Amino acid sequence: MAESVAIETPSGKAATDENFPVGSWLLPARLRPHIATFYAYARAIDDIADNPELESADKIARLDGFARAVSGDHTTDPTFHKAHEIRRSLAETGVTHRHCVDLTLAFKQDAVKPSYDDWNDLMGYCNLSAAPVGRYLVDLHGESPEAYPASDALCNALQVLNHLQDCGDDYKTLDRVYLPQDWMAAAGTGVEALGESRSTTALRRVLDRCLDGTDGLLKLADDLPGRLRNLRFAMEAAVIVAIAHRLGTELRRRDPLAERVALTKTQFAACFARGVGRVLFRRRGRGLSNGRE
Repeated sequence: MAESVAIETPSGKAATDENFPVGSWLLPARLRPHIATFYAYARAIDDIADNPELESADKIARLDGFARAVSGDHTTDPTFHKAHEIRRSLAETGVTHRHCVDLTLAFKQDAVKPSYDDWNDLMGYCNLSAAPVGRYLVDLHGESPEAYPASDALCNALQVLNHLQDCGDDYKTLDRVYLPQDWMAAAGTGVEALGESRSTTALRRVLDRCLDGTDGLLKLADDLPGRLRNLRFAMEAAVIVAIAHRLGTELRRRDPLAERVALTKTQFAACFARGVGRVLFRRRGRGLSNGRE
């Protein structure tokens, strides 16, 4: 295990640090170990991409190693321990390794691309960095790929919300800006505004425009719980949708440069109740027996 640390660069972040529940008790117990394994893999490669002490070429080499290991090209190198674990999990569950490889492509992009030209450029990144997580869960639960568009919209919305939460830190510590550059130019501001202790009026316009885009994604994501046959997965999705809506509301009224914008425990509890209640109410007429565990 000591050898794996030489490749990995752990940040200390854990599932409890995320904006949304990772493998919560709402999901089927039999699947939670697989979700934990997937998260550990994703966390390891994300930490490599976000390590400011590594050169870009070094990051890419490490990430390529993870991609080869999860694809089965190198199955014995102990330095890619977490890739081997998720590869075995994927074999057991019948889920493609494509989602894991797409994550490495996103993080390789982080290693060399400090900014995004426009919203479509940013969505292209999110389609590799966020959407694969939802697609993995859809596949793991045996759901139809028809759920992908709504799942992609939810995951991409969560990614943008996270970018907005961390926009100041990303700029100061990683010299990375996820706000669309054309929107910043149109507002009459530049990336240096992210280094301030409070958002300027111009930067606030950019943040709100990103939140408008996120609202559009969440309109698509609202359909996700209704597209899922598994009752537990549908409830989990509905809770996360509620969390995303609430976090978007908080980011509209609070300044992510002046404070860490996050939900309180009470707000999380309200989102949980709202999401679970929404699914149970909608399925009452059909009978809960139609929802697979």
